[in-house]
Amino acid sequence: MRQPLVAGNWKMNGSPESVRSLLDELKKSSSGINNVEMAVCSPHIFLESIKNLLEGTSISWGGQDISVHSSGAFTGETAGSMLADFGCKFVIIGHSERRQYHAESNELVSAKFGAALNANLIPIFCIGETLEERESGIMEDILSKQIDAVVNEHGVEKLGAGVIAYEPVWAIGTGKTASPSQAQEVHSWIRDRISNSSPEISETIKILYGGSMNPGNAADLIAQRDIDKEFKSVFIV
Repeated sequence: MRQPLVAGNWKMNGSPESVRSLLDELKKSSSGINNVEMAVCSPHIFLESIKNLLEGTSISWGGQDISVHSSGAFTGETAGSMLADFGCKFVIIGHSERRQYHAESNELVSAKFGAALNANLIPIFCIGETLEERESGIMEDILSKQIDAVVNEHGVEKLGAGVIAYEPVWAIGTGKTASPSQAQEVHSWIRDRISNSSPEISETIKILYGGSMNPGNAADLIAQRDIDKEFKSVFIV
């Protein structure tokens, strides 16, 4: 039985005051919830505060990116060991904004996946297609290439050590959302695709949905068999 996971990506938002306020509220509202894992992924500058505020609670935390390098002259990068030093359990890998704005290739994302595992972090491995790719009928090819980059380099067992977050790029920050049946169809296809390499990993790996999920549609989406809760962008001010 896969334990559901709800992970919030703060993107480039937040302040010391808003971080404290949000986490205080999250701790109160999550009290007594034991059957769902929760995590927040914040800008790296807030990780020390988050560690101090969440240590000893049931809520996990993580980074939004990782360097493929363990140390060295790589200004602006953050090594996996640094994230681990601040108590991170997760790190986001291959978010569509990293792929789009920082030209991250499937090969680079795969290398970051490996760097996360080497640092004993759980990669939240983002995959997804654009609207043009979906409408052109090449969605499955795009998702296959994203998944295969990790499987071919690290093996399907290592893929199973991470979490997949399916994020249709056309539904991120646009207000558009895949219908529950659309999301279920893709999640089921992802499981079938992984099953070609390992039926066991296919059944055990968490696959989150991350395309504009909100309180109004969350219940219908997470009721689908192959959606293991959500990977949501959380904006804090």
